[in-house]
Amino acid sequence: MEVILGRRIGKDGDVAPVDLIVPLKPPRLGKTRLRGAVDEPAHADLVLALAADTLSAALSVVRRILVVAADPAAVAPLRRLGVEITREDRPGDLNAALRHGEALLRADDPASVIGAIQADLPALRSGELAAALAEAAGRRVFVADADGTGTTLLLSAPGGPLDPEFGAGSADAHAGSGAIALHTAAPTLRRDVDTPADLARAEELGVGRWTAAVLWGRRVA
Repeated sequence: MEVILGRRIGKDGDVAPVDLIVPLKPPRLGKTRLRGAVDEPAHADLVLALAADTLSAALSVVRRILVVAADPAAVAPLRRLGVEITREDRPGDLNAALRHGEALLRADDPASVIGAIQADLPALRSGELAAALAEAAGRRVFVADADGTGTTLLLSAPGGPLDPEFGAGSADAHAGSGAIALHTAAPTLRRDVDTPADLARAEELGVGRWTAAVLWGRRVA
């Protein structure tokens, strides 16, 4: 199976477009454990930059990305990348936000693959995401984070439910719900950023230009 232009192409020629949902808190309130990585006035800029680099890498692989935001105005700069933004319908509930996005996307295309990807993968390489989509091969799957406990990517089967179980221990929760764990190495797809130490590891892999721009000269001395 190969992935081209946001579509998963199977051996029998079937086409399953891939659309992603990205949940986002207001940048000024997000990533509280990351505070201290840059000076305080730049914290919101850093959170938004993490998302921009994630979305930029993903957009070259998938057909469509829908950001479900608690504060759409606060993340409006992301529209320049070509993503869509909608308001979450149940503030503070991550899985409800994902189900809301899923319902909107599924209404437009009942047969697509729908995925949820975290917005804190600043080192993400498009090729690793494409490889994960290919390995999924029409199944409901997930990619565990670098620590093995969280989830950075969850994909539905074509036309199937996403059934998100994000939160503490989401890797086990997704496995328990029947999703299949992908075994691709994918270090940049697995490297989410919650703490300054995580950010340092992402930098070792090579962060995208938006994150790099915020970090340049804005670190705490």
